[in-house]
Amino acid sequence: MPLTPEVLIAQGEAVAWLGSLDVSFTTDEEPWFTVDGIDSPRQIGSDGSGGAFVLLPSQNVLYVSSECRAGIIAESFEAFVQLVIARPYWLDILKFSAGGDLPEMRRAADELEATLDDQDDVNEAREEIRRGLDLPDSSDPVGALYDAVAASDAIVRATDGSPFTPLFNRFSIDNSPMLRNAAA
Repeated sequence: MPLTPEVLIAQGEAVAWLGSLDVSFTTDEEPWFTVDGIDSPRQIGSDGSGGAFVLLPSQNVLYVSSECRAGIIAESFEAFVQLVIARPYWLDILKFSAGGDLPEMRRAADELEATLDDQDDVNEAREEIRRGLDLPDSSDPVGALYDAVAASDAIVRATDGSPFTPLFNRFSIDNSPMLRNAAA
């Protein structure tokens, strides 16, 4: 059976572990954005920074940040959960993507993994979620993230009609003293 938000929510322990990776399956009451061509976007969750996860009719997962950036981040709900498990800092990978450069994203992912504050807790969460949901490891989560964002054609707008910008950001890890030093 494919993983859906409903199947996941029935797995309370997995939901709790995902919470430790900064994903909540509570939603905002009032929508603060629109998606062109979709009358009622189905928000399925949020993150600690105020961003929203939306399951589109195509079954792609769209991320809408509170900083007016948006894009598809996974081809399915299961791929989204695998991304969060494998790379809980996926949003930082996009921040340090040098405008959508896949090798730079891989480089950022390696450095971000090395800087996790409590590697044991993250690894325990990863293992518990995979076991609880019977999910395989994602073979290339950074490549899948790149492909989804690069192909993203969703147009998200603020309530005033202003379009959100894409999720790829211009920074590289060389712009971050913490990551630049980790790379050295």
